[in-house]
Amino acid sequence: MSDDTPTMTPSRPYIMRALYEWIVDNDCTPYLLVDAKRPGVEVPTQYVKDGQIVLNISPSAVVELLVGNEWISFNGRFGGAPTDILLPVGAVLGIYARENGQGMVFEPEISPEPPNDPPDTGGGSAGSKSEGRPALKIVK
Repeated sequence: MSDDTPTMTPSRPYIMRALYEWIVDNDCTPYLLVDAKRPGVEVPTQYVKDGQIVLNISPSAVVELLVGNEWISFNGRFGGAPTDILLPVGAVLGIYARENGQGMVFEPEISPEPPNDPPDTGGGSAGSKSEGRPALKIVK
């Protein structure tokens, strides 16, 4: 290949969005396996086990799910209390269906640093992102 080959963005967020849609379309429950020790991960620490947390991201379990190219955000309930969740895409170790385990495990990312500028999860415009790319939003 020549030196002028265009640099491509990471494929992980695109694969995650496709797998999420596939799992939901097959009436299964999408779960994320997350490295809770990664910088930028905001999850309830009391549910972290061995440095990892499993999150149910089904449409019935979360509100305002946004799977962007650098960050994942949503609101979920933990112990009955609504909780905002924020994850760098690189912290996701896998996405799979609870019912049958089908999905994908990802290779760990080399850089443990979170991406810049997490999304504004505080009541802003639901689809706006600083990078100007579309994001997955679940609307009930």
